[in-house]
Amino acid sequence: MEKLIDRLRQIIHLSDDEAYLIKQIFSERSIKKGDFFLREGQVCRSVALMEKGLVRYYMNEDGNEGTYYFGREGDFVCDYESFLPQVPSNKNIQALEDTLFYVVSYDGLQQIYREVGEGERLGRLGIEQVFVSVLQQLSSFYKDSPEIRYQRFLKTFADINQRVPQYYIASYVGIKPQSLSRIRKRAAL
Repeated sequence: MEKLIDRLRQIIHLSDDEAYLIKQIFSERSIKKGDFFLREGQVCRSVALMEKGLVRYYMNEDGNEGTYYFGREGDFVCDYESFLPQVPSNKNIQALEDTLFYVVSYDGLQQIYREVGEGERLGRLGIEQVFVSVLQQLSSFYKDSPEIRYQRFLKTFADINQRVPQYYIASYVGIKPQSLSRIRKRAAL
């Protein structure tokens, strides 16, 4: 769990005692490619830091899957819209590769907020990052062309571009796979 502690220390100050407490509260969880961290209709009961692997976040609308985010090594994984109020989710989080997480439950996170000096700061900074990311993505769908959204995907997710199937990238950009192929061909010229 040293990677977990190192990642948290990039965000907040942790004493050795606080690091020990966090190691007691978090647990390891692995899922296989194709399995789910969260399914639509379930309550998201944990937040996880991804040690290795890749996940996609998507929604299902009348049988059409709309990918809206990817999580990779070092990212926190959660559907905060379900986790914070503890209500059923309308989203799915699925592993695109075999994935290893460090997981903390809702109650465990509340304990961190109470017992770690900068615990609440950790929560605030994490949710601020999610909030800004969601707003940027929403704005992009209204003001940017698919070409610009694809370029933003390449910039944001350069390290996973080759690990994600093209039809998921097309879904993330908000276009059909054929349109993504045309955009990629024009970009290669």
